[in-house]
Amino acid sequence: MKGKILFLAGLGVGYVLGTRAGRERYEQIKAAAANLWNAPVVQKRVDEVQEFVKDRAPEVVEFVADGAKKVAAQVSGRSGGTKKTASRSTTSSGSGSKSSGGRSSSTKKPASGSNS
Repeated sequence: MKGKILFLAGLGVGYVLGTRAGRERYEQIKAAAANLWNAPVVQKRVDEVQEFVKDRAPEVVEFVADGAKKVAAQVSGRSGGTKKTASRSTTSSGSGSKSSGGRSSSTKKPASGSNS
């Protein structure tokens, strides 16, 4: 639905900007758009949508906040996995494992110490 509205709006803007009909046609289109927007049916729908958004806004905020927390947890978990992989590769090459993964190298030291 949103895509269709955006497409039609873009089509209208493109027509208005690209047409050679002149200022008179532009004024006709502008008046028609204003009449459509100010129509009672359209304004009734606008009011309904505004009320719906007001009612649902707290739920949407909570949903987005929960989603952001989940994504942050996943990203921090993945970045920790990346650090572990990076510290393994730097440990095998013998350069700077202390700087690349302070936390992960402390959990890996006993394992690598017992293997060496």
